[in-house]
Amino acid sequence: MKTSQDRILILGATGKTGSRITQRLQHAGLPVRLGSRGANPPFDWEDRGTWEATLDGIDAVYISYQPDLAVPGAVETIQAFTDLAVKSGVRKLVLLSGRGEAEAEQAERVIQNSGVDWTILRCSWFFQNFSEAHFLEPIVQGEVALPVGNIAEPFVDVEDIAEIAVLALTQPGHSDQLYELTGPRALTFAEAVDEIARGTGRDISFVAVPPDAYREALEQAHLPAELTNLVLYLFTTVLDGRNTPLADGVQRALGRPARDFSDYVRRTADTGVWASEG
Repeated sequence: MKTSQDRILILGATGKTGSRITQRLQHAGLPVRLGSRGANPPFDWEDRGTWEATLDGIDAVYISYQPDLAVPGAVETIQAFTDLAVKSGVRKLVLLSGRGEAEAEQAERVIQNSGVDWTILRCSWFFQNFSEAHFLEPIVQGEVALPVGNIAEPFVDVEDIAEIAVLALTQPGHSDQLYELTGPRALTFAEAVDEIARGTGRDISFVAVPPDAYREALEQAHLPAELTNLVLYLFTTVLDGRNTPLADGVQRALGRPARDFSDYVRRTADTGVWASEG
């Protein structure tokens, strides 16, 4: 039975984008249902038996697929979920997609061909990868070692992504739009780490390492093989320069320029999250 509650479903509600979208919607007093394993009802991409209850009474869905649209079977899973969502009465789908990933573009076509209103947010590396993910601990320790060379990436602020997602879920004017989202400038990982070092007043170095050595380090850290392969794919295949050009998605969606990495560094450094453990 459809009710007046829980009209917007946020999948990946505890993730970088999902948590911010949820916070914005709740602050606006809008009915939100959390899509995660710990939610009630629970949602699990790997357990299709959880999907129907999560979709009951929902009008709009934000889709963030874990761990990534590039993993084997992801497109088929997105197709199955989309079919059930449309059958359940969902009228709006907003997909977080991967820039420069052929598999992600296949998932985009699933959404575009769903027969309901859609918006696609296509982006790659986030600013927040440096403060809320795998790069945080190395930054705190003072050395970031990654299998990347002198390739520039136009990192994007998750705050921009969340702001656009909320508009797409709740406001007209974003129907059938594909927004390619980047920051206002491209930085190499070495340059990004250097900006963080300057912003924190710390000595933080960047070291480029061979992919085989990085794979060995991930395996020694007991990262599952599927995730190890995904990480190496993102670093060695997707991060080859294909995503270096800037895109205008943030400007198109919000009517303002994308937030700059230096702004992110300033506000994040103020939190103390990058402070040395010593």
